[in-house]
Amino acid sequence: MIALKNVLVATDFSEASESALRYGRALAHAFGATLHVVHVIPDPLLSFSWAGSPEAGIGTGAHHVWVAEARNRLDVLVSPRDRASLHAQLVVLSGEPVRQIIEYAMKHDIGLAVLGTRGKGPVEHLLLGSVAERVVRFATCPVLTVRPDQHEFVHETVVPATRTTSPSEAFA
Repeated sequence: MIALKNVLVATDFSEASESALRYGRALAHAFGATLHVVHVIPDPLLSFSWAGSPEAGIGTGAHHVWVAEARNRLDVLVSPRDRASLHAQLVVLSGEPVRQIIEYAMKHDIGLAVLGTRGKGPVEHLLLGSVAERVVRFATCPVLTVRPDQHEFVHETVVPATRTTSPSEAFA
């Protein structure tokens, strides 16, 4: 029997992350687990895209703006109903994304991590690697990766099944 108490969804607010959140939410509902939705703000000195953005200054002021923006986006992503029913934890961390996701998972007894993957081109993958790929490689818990363009298994109108026979009766 699988017993999940904590499901982590790492989000970068991309389409792939939205797919991962649908799966993570559905799994948390199915298992009665707590949903942890985590966004990691990369260190601006290590991330070219963040440090190079025109509106970003390298300093604590810009960092506070990024944290506030991320918290607002998490509030929009996770409904008040899901926050209550799933005891959702909305978390913004700073640092190297792979390390932060793995450390958070270990610290909070995460039973399953769900991450989106975009399928980068070969050059981008070679230069930057994949956060999802490295989390799969180094995490101490199982990791489910979700692509935004894959077959969708999560359906909002699905009613949970109720067992009418015991497993032994099913094979009698």
